Amino acid sequence: MNLIQAIFLGLIQGLTEWFPVSSSGHLALFQNLFSLEVPVLFDILLHFGTLIVVLLVFYKDILKILKAVFRWDIKSDYFRLAIFIVIGSMGTGLIGYFFRDLFVGFFTNLKAIGVAFLFTGVLLFFSNKRGNKKLNYKSSFLIGLMQGVALIPGVSRSGTTISTGMLLGIERKKVARFSFLLLIPAVVGGLIFEFGDLGSIDLMSSFVGVLVSILVGYISLKFLLRIIEKGKFRYFSYYCFAVGIITLILGSFIN
Repeated sequence: MNLIQAIFLGLIQGLTEWFPVSSSGHLALFQNLFSLEVPVLFDILLHFGTLIVVLLVFYKDILKILKAVFRWDIKSDYFRLAIFIVIGSMGTGLIGYFFRDLFVGFFTNLKAIGVAFLFTGVLLFFSNKRGNKKLNYKSSFLIGLMQGVALIPGVSRSGTTISTGMLLGIERKKVARFSFLLLIPAVVGGLIFEFGDLGSIDLMSSFVGVLVSILVGYISLKFLLRIIEKGKFRYFSYYCFAVGIITLILGSFIN
C-alpha cells in the first residue's frame, strides 16, 4: 500500500466512519472496483484512529463516567450510562460472536453490499422522529444489537444505532452521544481481536493515512452532531439510496 492509497483510504475512513453511510461498505466497494487490499495492521491502526477521535470529542463525558464508576455513584446519570454501555456492548458481542464470519463474507458480494446500503437508507429515512424518552435497559440492548448488525458492509454503524434510538423515541442528542460512546468498547474489542493477525505495511504511509482519518474524522463527527441536533439526519438516506442502487448495478456486472 503506497502513500496515495493510504491517504485515500484514510480520507474515506474519516468521512464515512462518522457520517451514517457505512465506512466498511465504501471500503468494500472500492476494494472490489479497484482491487485494493487493506492490510490487517492498517485496519487496526484505522480503528485506533477512530478511538482517538471519540476520546477527543467526548472526553468530558468519558471522564464523568469513569468518575461515577470509581465512586460507585449508582444514583448518577453517568453511572447508569456506564451500565447501558455494558448492556449495549453485550448485544453487539452476541451478534459479532454468532454472525461475524457470515457478515465478513459479504465484503466480496456487491449485491449484498448494495442491499445493505438500501437498508441503511430506509432506517435513516424514517429516523426523523422527535422524542424525549430516556435510555433504558431494553433500548440500550437493542441499539447494541444494531451496532453488531453494522458488521455487514453497507450497514452504517452510526446510522443504524442512532436511527434505532430515534425510532424508539429517545432524545436525539442523548442517543447520538450513546451511539458514539458505545463504539469505544467495540473498537477496543476489535483491536484485541485483530492484533492476533498482523501483516507487514509501510509504516510511514500508514501513519499519514491514519493521521488523515483522525483529522477528517474529528471534523466530520463534530459536523454530524450539529446535523443531528438540527433534525437533518435523514438527508443522508438519499445518498445511501443512490449508492445502494449503483452498487447493485455494478454487482450485476462484476459479480
